[in-house]
Amino acid sequence: MTELRLGLRENLAQFTLLVVVNAFVGAMIGMERSILPAIAEQEFHLVARAAVLSFIVVFGVTKALTNYLAGRWSDRFGRKQILVGGWLVAVPVPFLLMWAPTWNWILFANVLLGVSQGLTWSTTVIMKIDLVGPGRRGLAMGLNEFAGYFAVAGSALATGWIADHVGLRPEPFYLGAGFVVLGLGLSVFAVRETRGHAAHEARQGGAPAPTLSPREVFWRTSWRDRNLASVSQAGLVNNLNDGMAWGLFPLFFAAAQMDLGQIGTLAAIYPATWGLAQIVTGALSDRVGRKWLIVGGKAAQALGIAVIVASTSFAGFAIGCVLLGLGTAMVYPTLLAAIGDVAHPSWRASAVGVYRLWRDVGYAVGAVLAGLTADAFGLAAAMGAVAALNALSGLHVAFHMQETLRR
Repeated sequence: MTELRLGLRENLAQFTLLVVVNAFVGAMIGMERSILPAIAEQEFHLVARAAVLSFIVVFGVTKALTNYLAGRWSDRFGRKQILVGGWLVAVPVPFLLMWAPTWNWILFANVLLGVSQGLTWSTTVIMKIDLVGPGRRGLAMGLNEFAGYFAVAGSALATGWIADHVGLRPEPFYLGAGFVVLGLGLSVFAVRETRGHAAHEARQGGAPAPTLSPREVFWRTSWRDRNLASVSQAGLVNNLNDGMAWGLFPLFFAAAQMDLGQIGTLAAIYPATWGLAQIVTGALSDRVGRKWLIVGGKAAQALGIAVIVASTSFAGFAIGCVLLGLGTAMVYPTLLAAIGDVAHPSWRASAVGVYRLWRDVGYAVGAVLAGLTADAFGLAAAMGAVAALNALSGLHVAFHMQETLRR
């Protein structure tokens, strides 16, 4: 039997494979990102912003709840089974989006997409943390999130281009069928179980594993541990941004006379910047620490949204998207690495699930908040409110969170 070893270099083949799998996971979200609001308005004649953003609400709620279950189930049943199950749930999604006769079918597709994303993305995060051990968590999370969100950008750009040239449906969603086939095939035939690596790390740590019930893990991650609670609220506000950007940015850009190709490009700039920069910011958090990178990232996110609100041209929108992407890159992998710093390997997967529950509730909160505010006060007011929430979230981390990186 091969001896288990922790480390990025020691597990490079499996780690790289999981990076590729997570790219296909991210691409599944990206195929909706630049065109679904246009489908809502042009094909289903939805006018109210809250109604247009309803697909993000159902996606966010189902993904959040599934994240929580994915963490618990990964500890109980193993990582690979949950990963494969998540891809099986995704199989009908591109076909529902291609041929949905009513908006309720689109909502159902996003329920399935949320479940799939919760199972697959959570599991790839947990598996990479298992493989690398304590030394390179920031870099590991940076590479994981780079793959996922760079693929979001590429998929959004591709579907926006296809929609601009041949129509909103069904052609842009052909890509999704290919993503499912490749992601599921790799997960079934190539990915190996990593739960043994977490047990190996726990044995190396020497300290006895604390016995925590799922309820205790939930409350510790959500409220009782100041560091974990700070991370959870920052994650919620981060994805609140993403829910707002996913639903309102295409509408805001269209109101500024951007065509579908330009909207697709702008929809790609934000996650592309986010994805690429995470390679640097994740590794940087292993050197300089987690706390102040998170605080600085929240400030950059608030500034980026403010620049977009104040702009009227493609160039101004692009600058704002870059700032928002850089801020998110500073925050996203760093929050996941901080969870790995604090949680014991015996309950770490469950803690990641709780964190991702709160983080992805942000999709729904962002969509509801942005939709209702936009209907009442306009798109710019809704986006400005989200910018202010980011500034407040950064202040919370500055005053309540301690540095979690063990030097």
